[in-house]
Amino acid sequence: MQAVTPQIAPAIATLAPGFRALSITVDAAPILHPEVAELALQRACAALAAGEPAWGDAHLAAWAEVFRRFGAKPQRTPCSAEALRKRALRDGSLPSIDPVVDLYNAISVQFAIPVGGENLAAYAGTPRLVIAEGSETFDTLKDGAPAHESPDAGEVIWRDDLGVTCRRWNWRQGVRTRLDAEAQRMWFILESLPEMPLEALREAGDQLVAGLLAMMPGARAEVLLVHCRA
Repeated sequence: MQAVTPQIAPAIATLAPGFRALSITVDAAPILHPEVAELALQRACAALAAGEPAWGDAHLAAWAEVFRRFGAKPQRTPCSAEALRKRALRDGSLPSIDPVVDLYNAISVQFAIPVGGENLAAYAGTPRLVIAEGSETFDTLKDGAPAHESPDAGEVIWRDDLGVTCRRWNWRQGVRTRLDAEAQRMWFILESLPEMPLEALREAGDQLVAGLLAMMPGARAEVLLVHCRA
């Protein structure tokens, strides 16, 4: 297995001192136990209702501050974890989308951490976390139809050689690299700030990997801790 080592631009360290992430590369296998994801969602929503984790609100508040630093408005475009947790609190649960997506959404809700899942077969080159110039292409949907737009100059984006794969750091994922249960090679990125204890980040990664292996017996996973350096 060739593990993904994402590239993080040095400028990110100025915006988010102490940023670190887990990069998890998975060679998939057939999904034999989709119920693993359903149970994970139930566990995550129960933890959220109980006010867990204790540092969760501080972590999401830190993400909101980081968004403001690069010009985003977190009230309108919050980080992915905050959006999921607000929806789960409002509705008491999250709708099922796909077993793999449901599983990583459950980890995001339970640990108050943005989690991205990508189909590596759709990638061109290495995932890179960079500051946008504003001319990059982002593929999305508008009114149900394929559309293209560009990020704002100065916006933090994930991208590959073809264009933007996720806007506003972890706010909205593009269509091209979107992950589902049919993907043969998967890449997950769990993004944390210092308000989230490092041991909790590792636990989140361990639970994601354990869930994937339980759901897809025979799958293989590689985990890499990535730090941001100026």
